[in-house]
Amino acid sequence: MIFKKTGMPEEGELVLCTISKIMYHSVFADLDEYGKSGMIHISEISPGRIRNIRDFVAEGKKVVCKVLKIDLEKGHIDLSLRRVNENQKRGKLDEVKQEQKAERIIEFVAQKQGKKLEELYDEIKGSILKKYENMSACFQDVVASGVSLEDLGVKKSLADQLEEIIKQRIKLPEVELKGDLLLQTYDPDGVEMIRSAISKAQEKSDKVEIKYLGAGKYSVSLKATDYKEAEKTLKQSVDAAIKFMEKSNGKASFVRHEK
Repeated sequence: MIFKKTGMPEEGELVLCTISKIMYHSVFADLDEYGKSGMIHISEISPGRIRNIRDFVAEGKKVVCKVLKIDLEKGHIDLSLRRVNENQKRGKLDEVKQEQKAERIIEFVAQKQGKKLEELYDEIKGSILKKYENMSACFQDVVASGVSLEDLGVKKSLADQLEEIIKQRIKLPEVELKGDLLLQTYDPDGVEMIRSAISKAQEKSDKVEIKYLGAGKYSVSLKATDYKEAEKTLKQSVDAAIKFMEKSNGKASFVRHEK
């Protein structure tokens, strides 16, 4: 990955590192995105007692660390490996993977123009990185929101080439939210009441899928590319069903499935 961030990372930031040197009580690691080096004390390698650091890390291994402390005067960066959970690790690695995909797109267009990756990257980075944190964020906006690279400052012929390949190769990540909706009523017209409640939920979005599980329990699921929008839509649908049941003297509750 040729993308490099400027300056120093922030405390609490997750960074991709390459283990460069292992000592008895500490490990040194290169911050791939910053071109700087940091240190992981043995106490920040893993919970519990560590007899041999090499049981946990090896030179050349890629790891995701959390920035604990920065000494700007000395240029020291303290890192932690044990304070990164699996979800954070997956998220950071996916972020890096998306940036690598963006660079492969630039490389493909560069080859078509008889240029090197670095040459074309330098040609467009000034226009794109003044607004976006990285290339992948920009390219995802091209697909999701129709952002124009030309409007950002990339010359038209190049912008057109890039956008064509971006739209072919980048698929927006999809999130799926799930939960169980429990609907109960002792009303003689209870079946029709429940059907109406489900209808109220589905009226909010055609992306909401509801399946009967048995004993008044229904599976509710929603797939979308925007997590916040998906959360909002799911809540509106479930709330509509619950509100209808409660107004009809029925009972309703919803339990989200947490990953």
